[in-house]
Amino acid sequence: MYEGVVQDLIDELGRLPGVGPKSAQRIAFHLLAADPADVTRLARILTEVKSKVRFCTICGNVAQEELCRVCRDPRRDPTVICVVEESKDVVAIEKTREFRGRYHVLGGAISPMEGVGPDDLRMKELLSRLSSGEVTETIIATDPNLEGEATATYLARLLRPMGLKVTRLASGLPVGGDLEYADEVTLGRAFAGRRSLDA
Repeated sequence: MYEGVVQDLIDELGRLPGVGPKSAQRIAFHLLAADPADVTRLARILTEVKSKVRFCTICGNVAQEELCRVCRDPRRDPTVICVVEESKDVVAIEKTREFRGRYHVLGGAISPMEGVGPDDLRMKELLSRLSSGEVTETIIATDPNLEGEATATYLARLLRPMGLKVTRLASGLPVGGDLEYADEVTLGRAFAGRRSLDA
């Protein structure tokens, strides 16, 4: 335990996701040793982010305006929506340069253990977007874990009666991976999602 404000700083840093007690302490002491101008700049940016950044009124992605960059882009295909858990997932998909449709950010995944149900996510907003009839395909791109699978299953049941094509991102073996290190679920999905090598 440290004195006063130093301990307060460590405690606040420790509340950040992925930052444990040792990392919080390391960051705190880095900030204490840093140039005052660097710390002032960091504090200014943190304050600025909270005051300027909001969520897109259409898809829920982070934005500095009412609409995010993707929703403002007229070149994006409005007939295909990719449903993701978080804004960071949009960034990951955009880096592939493979998807030219629009997104819908749920704001998490169904997790009964953490008390997160469908009503805690942006499901109603998704249904509202799909009710216009413009969208023909919904790609479910939730994480391939227990919560992501539960969310994907729930969404598929919810959306199929709407007459939409509902697809899920393929999952399987990573490039450069070894079969012997793959778990049985990943290996099973790789078999289920296999594709023809016909030229």
